[in-house]
Amino acid sequence: MYKYLRIVLSIKYSLPVTGLLYGNCWTNNINMKSNKILLISVIVVLVAIFFISDLGEYFTLEFFRSKQTLIESYFTSNPVKTGLIYFCIYIIITGLSLPGAAILTLTGGAIFGLVWGTILVSFASSIGATIAFMVSRFLFHNTIQERFSENLKAINDGMEKDGAYYLFTLRLVPVFPYFIINLVMGLTPIRTFTFYFISQLGMLPATIVFVNAGTQIAKIRTAGDILSPELIASFVLLGVFPLLAKKLLALIKIRKPQTPIESNNNE
Repeated sequence: MYKYLRIVLSIKYSLPVTGLLYGNCWTNNINMKSNKILLISVIVVLVAIFFISDLGEYFTLEFFRSKQTLIESYFTSNPVKTGLIYFCIYIIITGLSLPGAAILTLTGGAIFGLVWGTILVSFASSIGATIAFMVSRFLFHNTIQERFSENLKAINDGMEKDGAYYLFTLRLVPVFPYFIINLVMGLTPIRTFTFYFISQLGMLPATIVFVNAGTQIAKIRTAGDILSPELIASFVLLGVFPLLAKKLLALIKIRKPQTPIESNNNE
């Protein structure tokens, strides 16, 4: 009898707690969905404004060349402010996965030079990529992982073990557009800091090459400048870089043991 009484009392006093827990879970789910809807709405509005207002025309070499003297004059008078404006614009463009990052990289070299241009582009592109990564993770990660958990098990295991290497490979040899890598990586178990650090490291060589090309483009004043040795060398480096990156990765792969994913692919 005493045992039954204990069971009844335990059920009686546990019901309010259980109800409170379920109520909190339900409230949290509602808040999560509301936050996701709000974030999606903000992104859609910002992307719509970009394309409807035709803001993409400001991210072309033609526009930069037409305003180059004005931009350089403003930079001379306000170097720090110019750097901050450029830095924020770059983060917004990459964070929203909008077109224009390549042109921004070139113009960064033209405005700030090789050293400061590389520093600004490297940090801005990595921060923007991480924002896109985090947005993708917040909106879609749990849904994708829950729905395709069995299918993704091998991929998740490989990413947890060698995700940094895979990401470094994708960054060093840009077979896929960077914005796709940002979004897809958000669906994997890779840690946010690892994503940021490896992205910055992997994108740095290409960043240097593009910024250097931008410094040479800024020097084109006449048709004869197009055939300058410096500019030709910059574009040769721009074309040869993917081949050099592939050779480097091939050497790394030879020294690296195969992962479960790579073994399955070979079979």
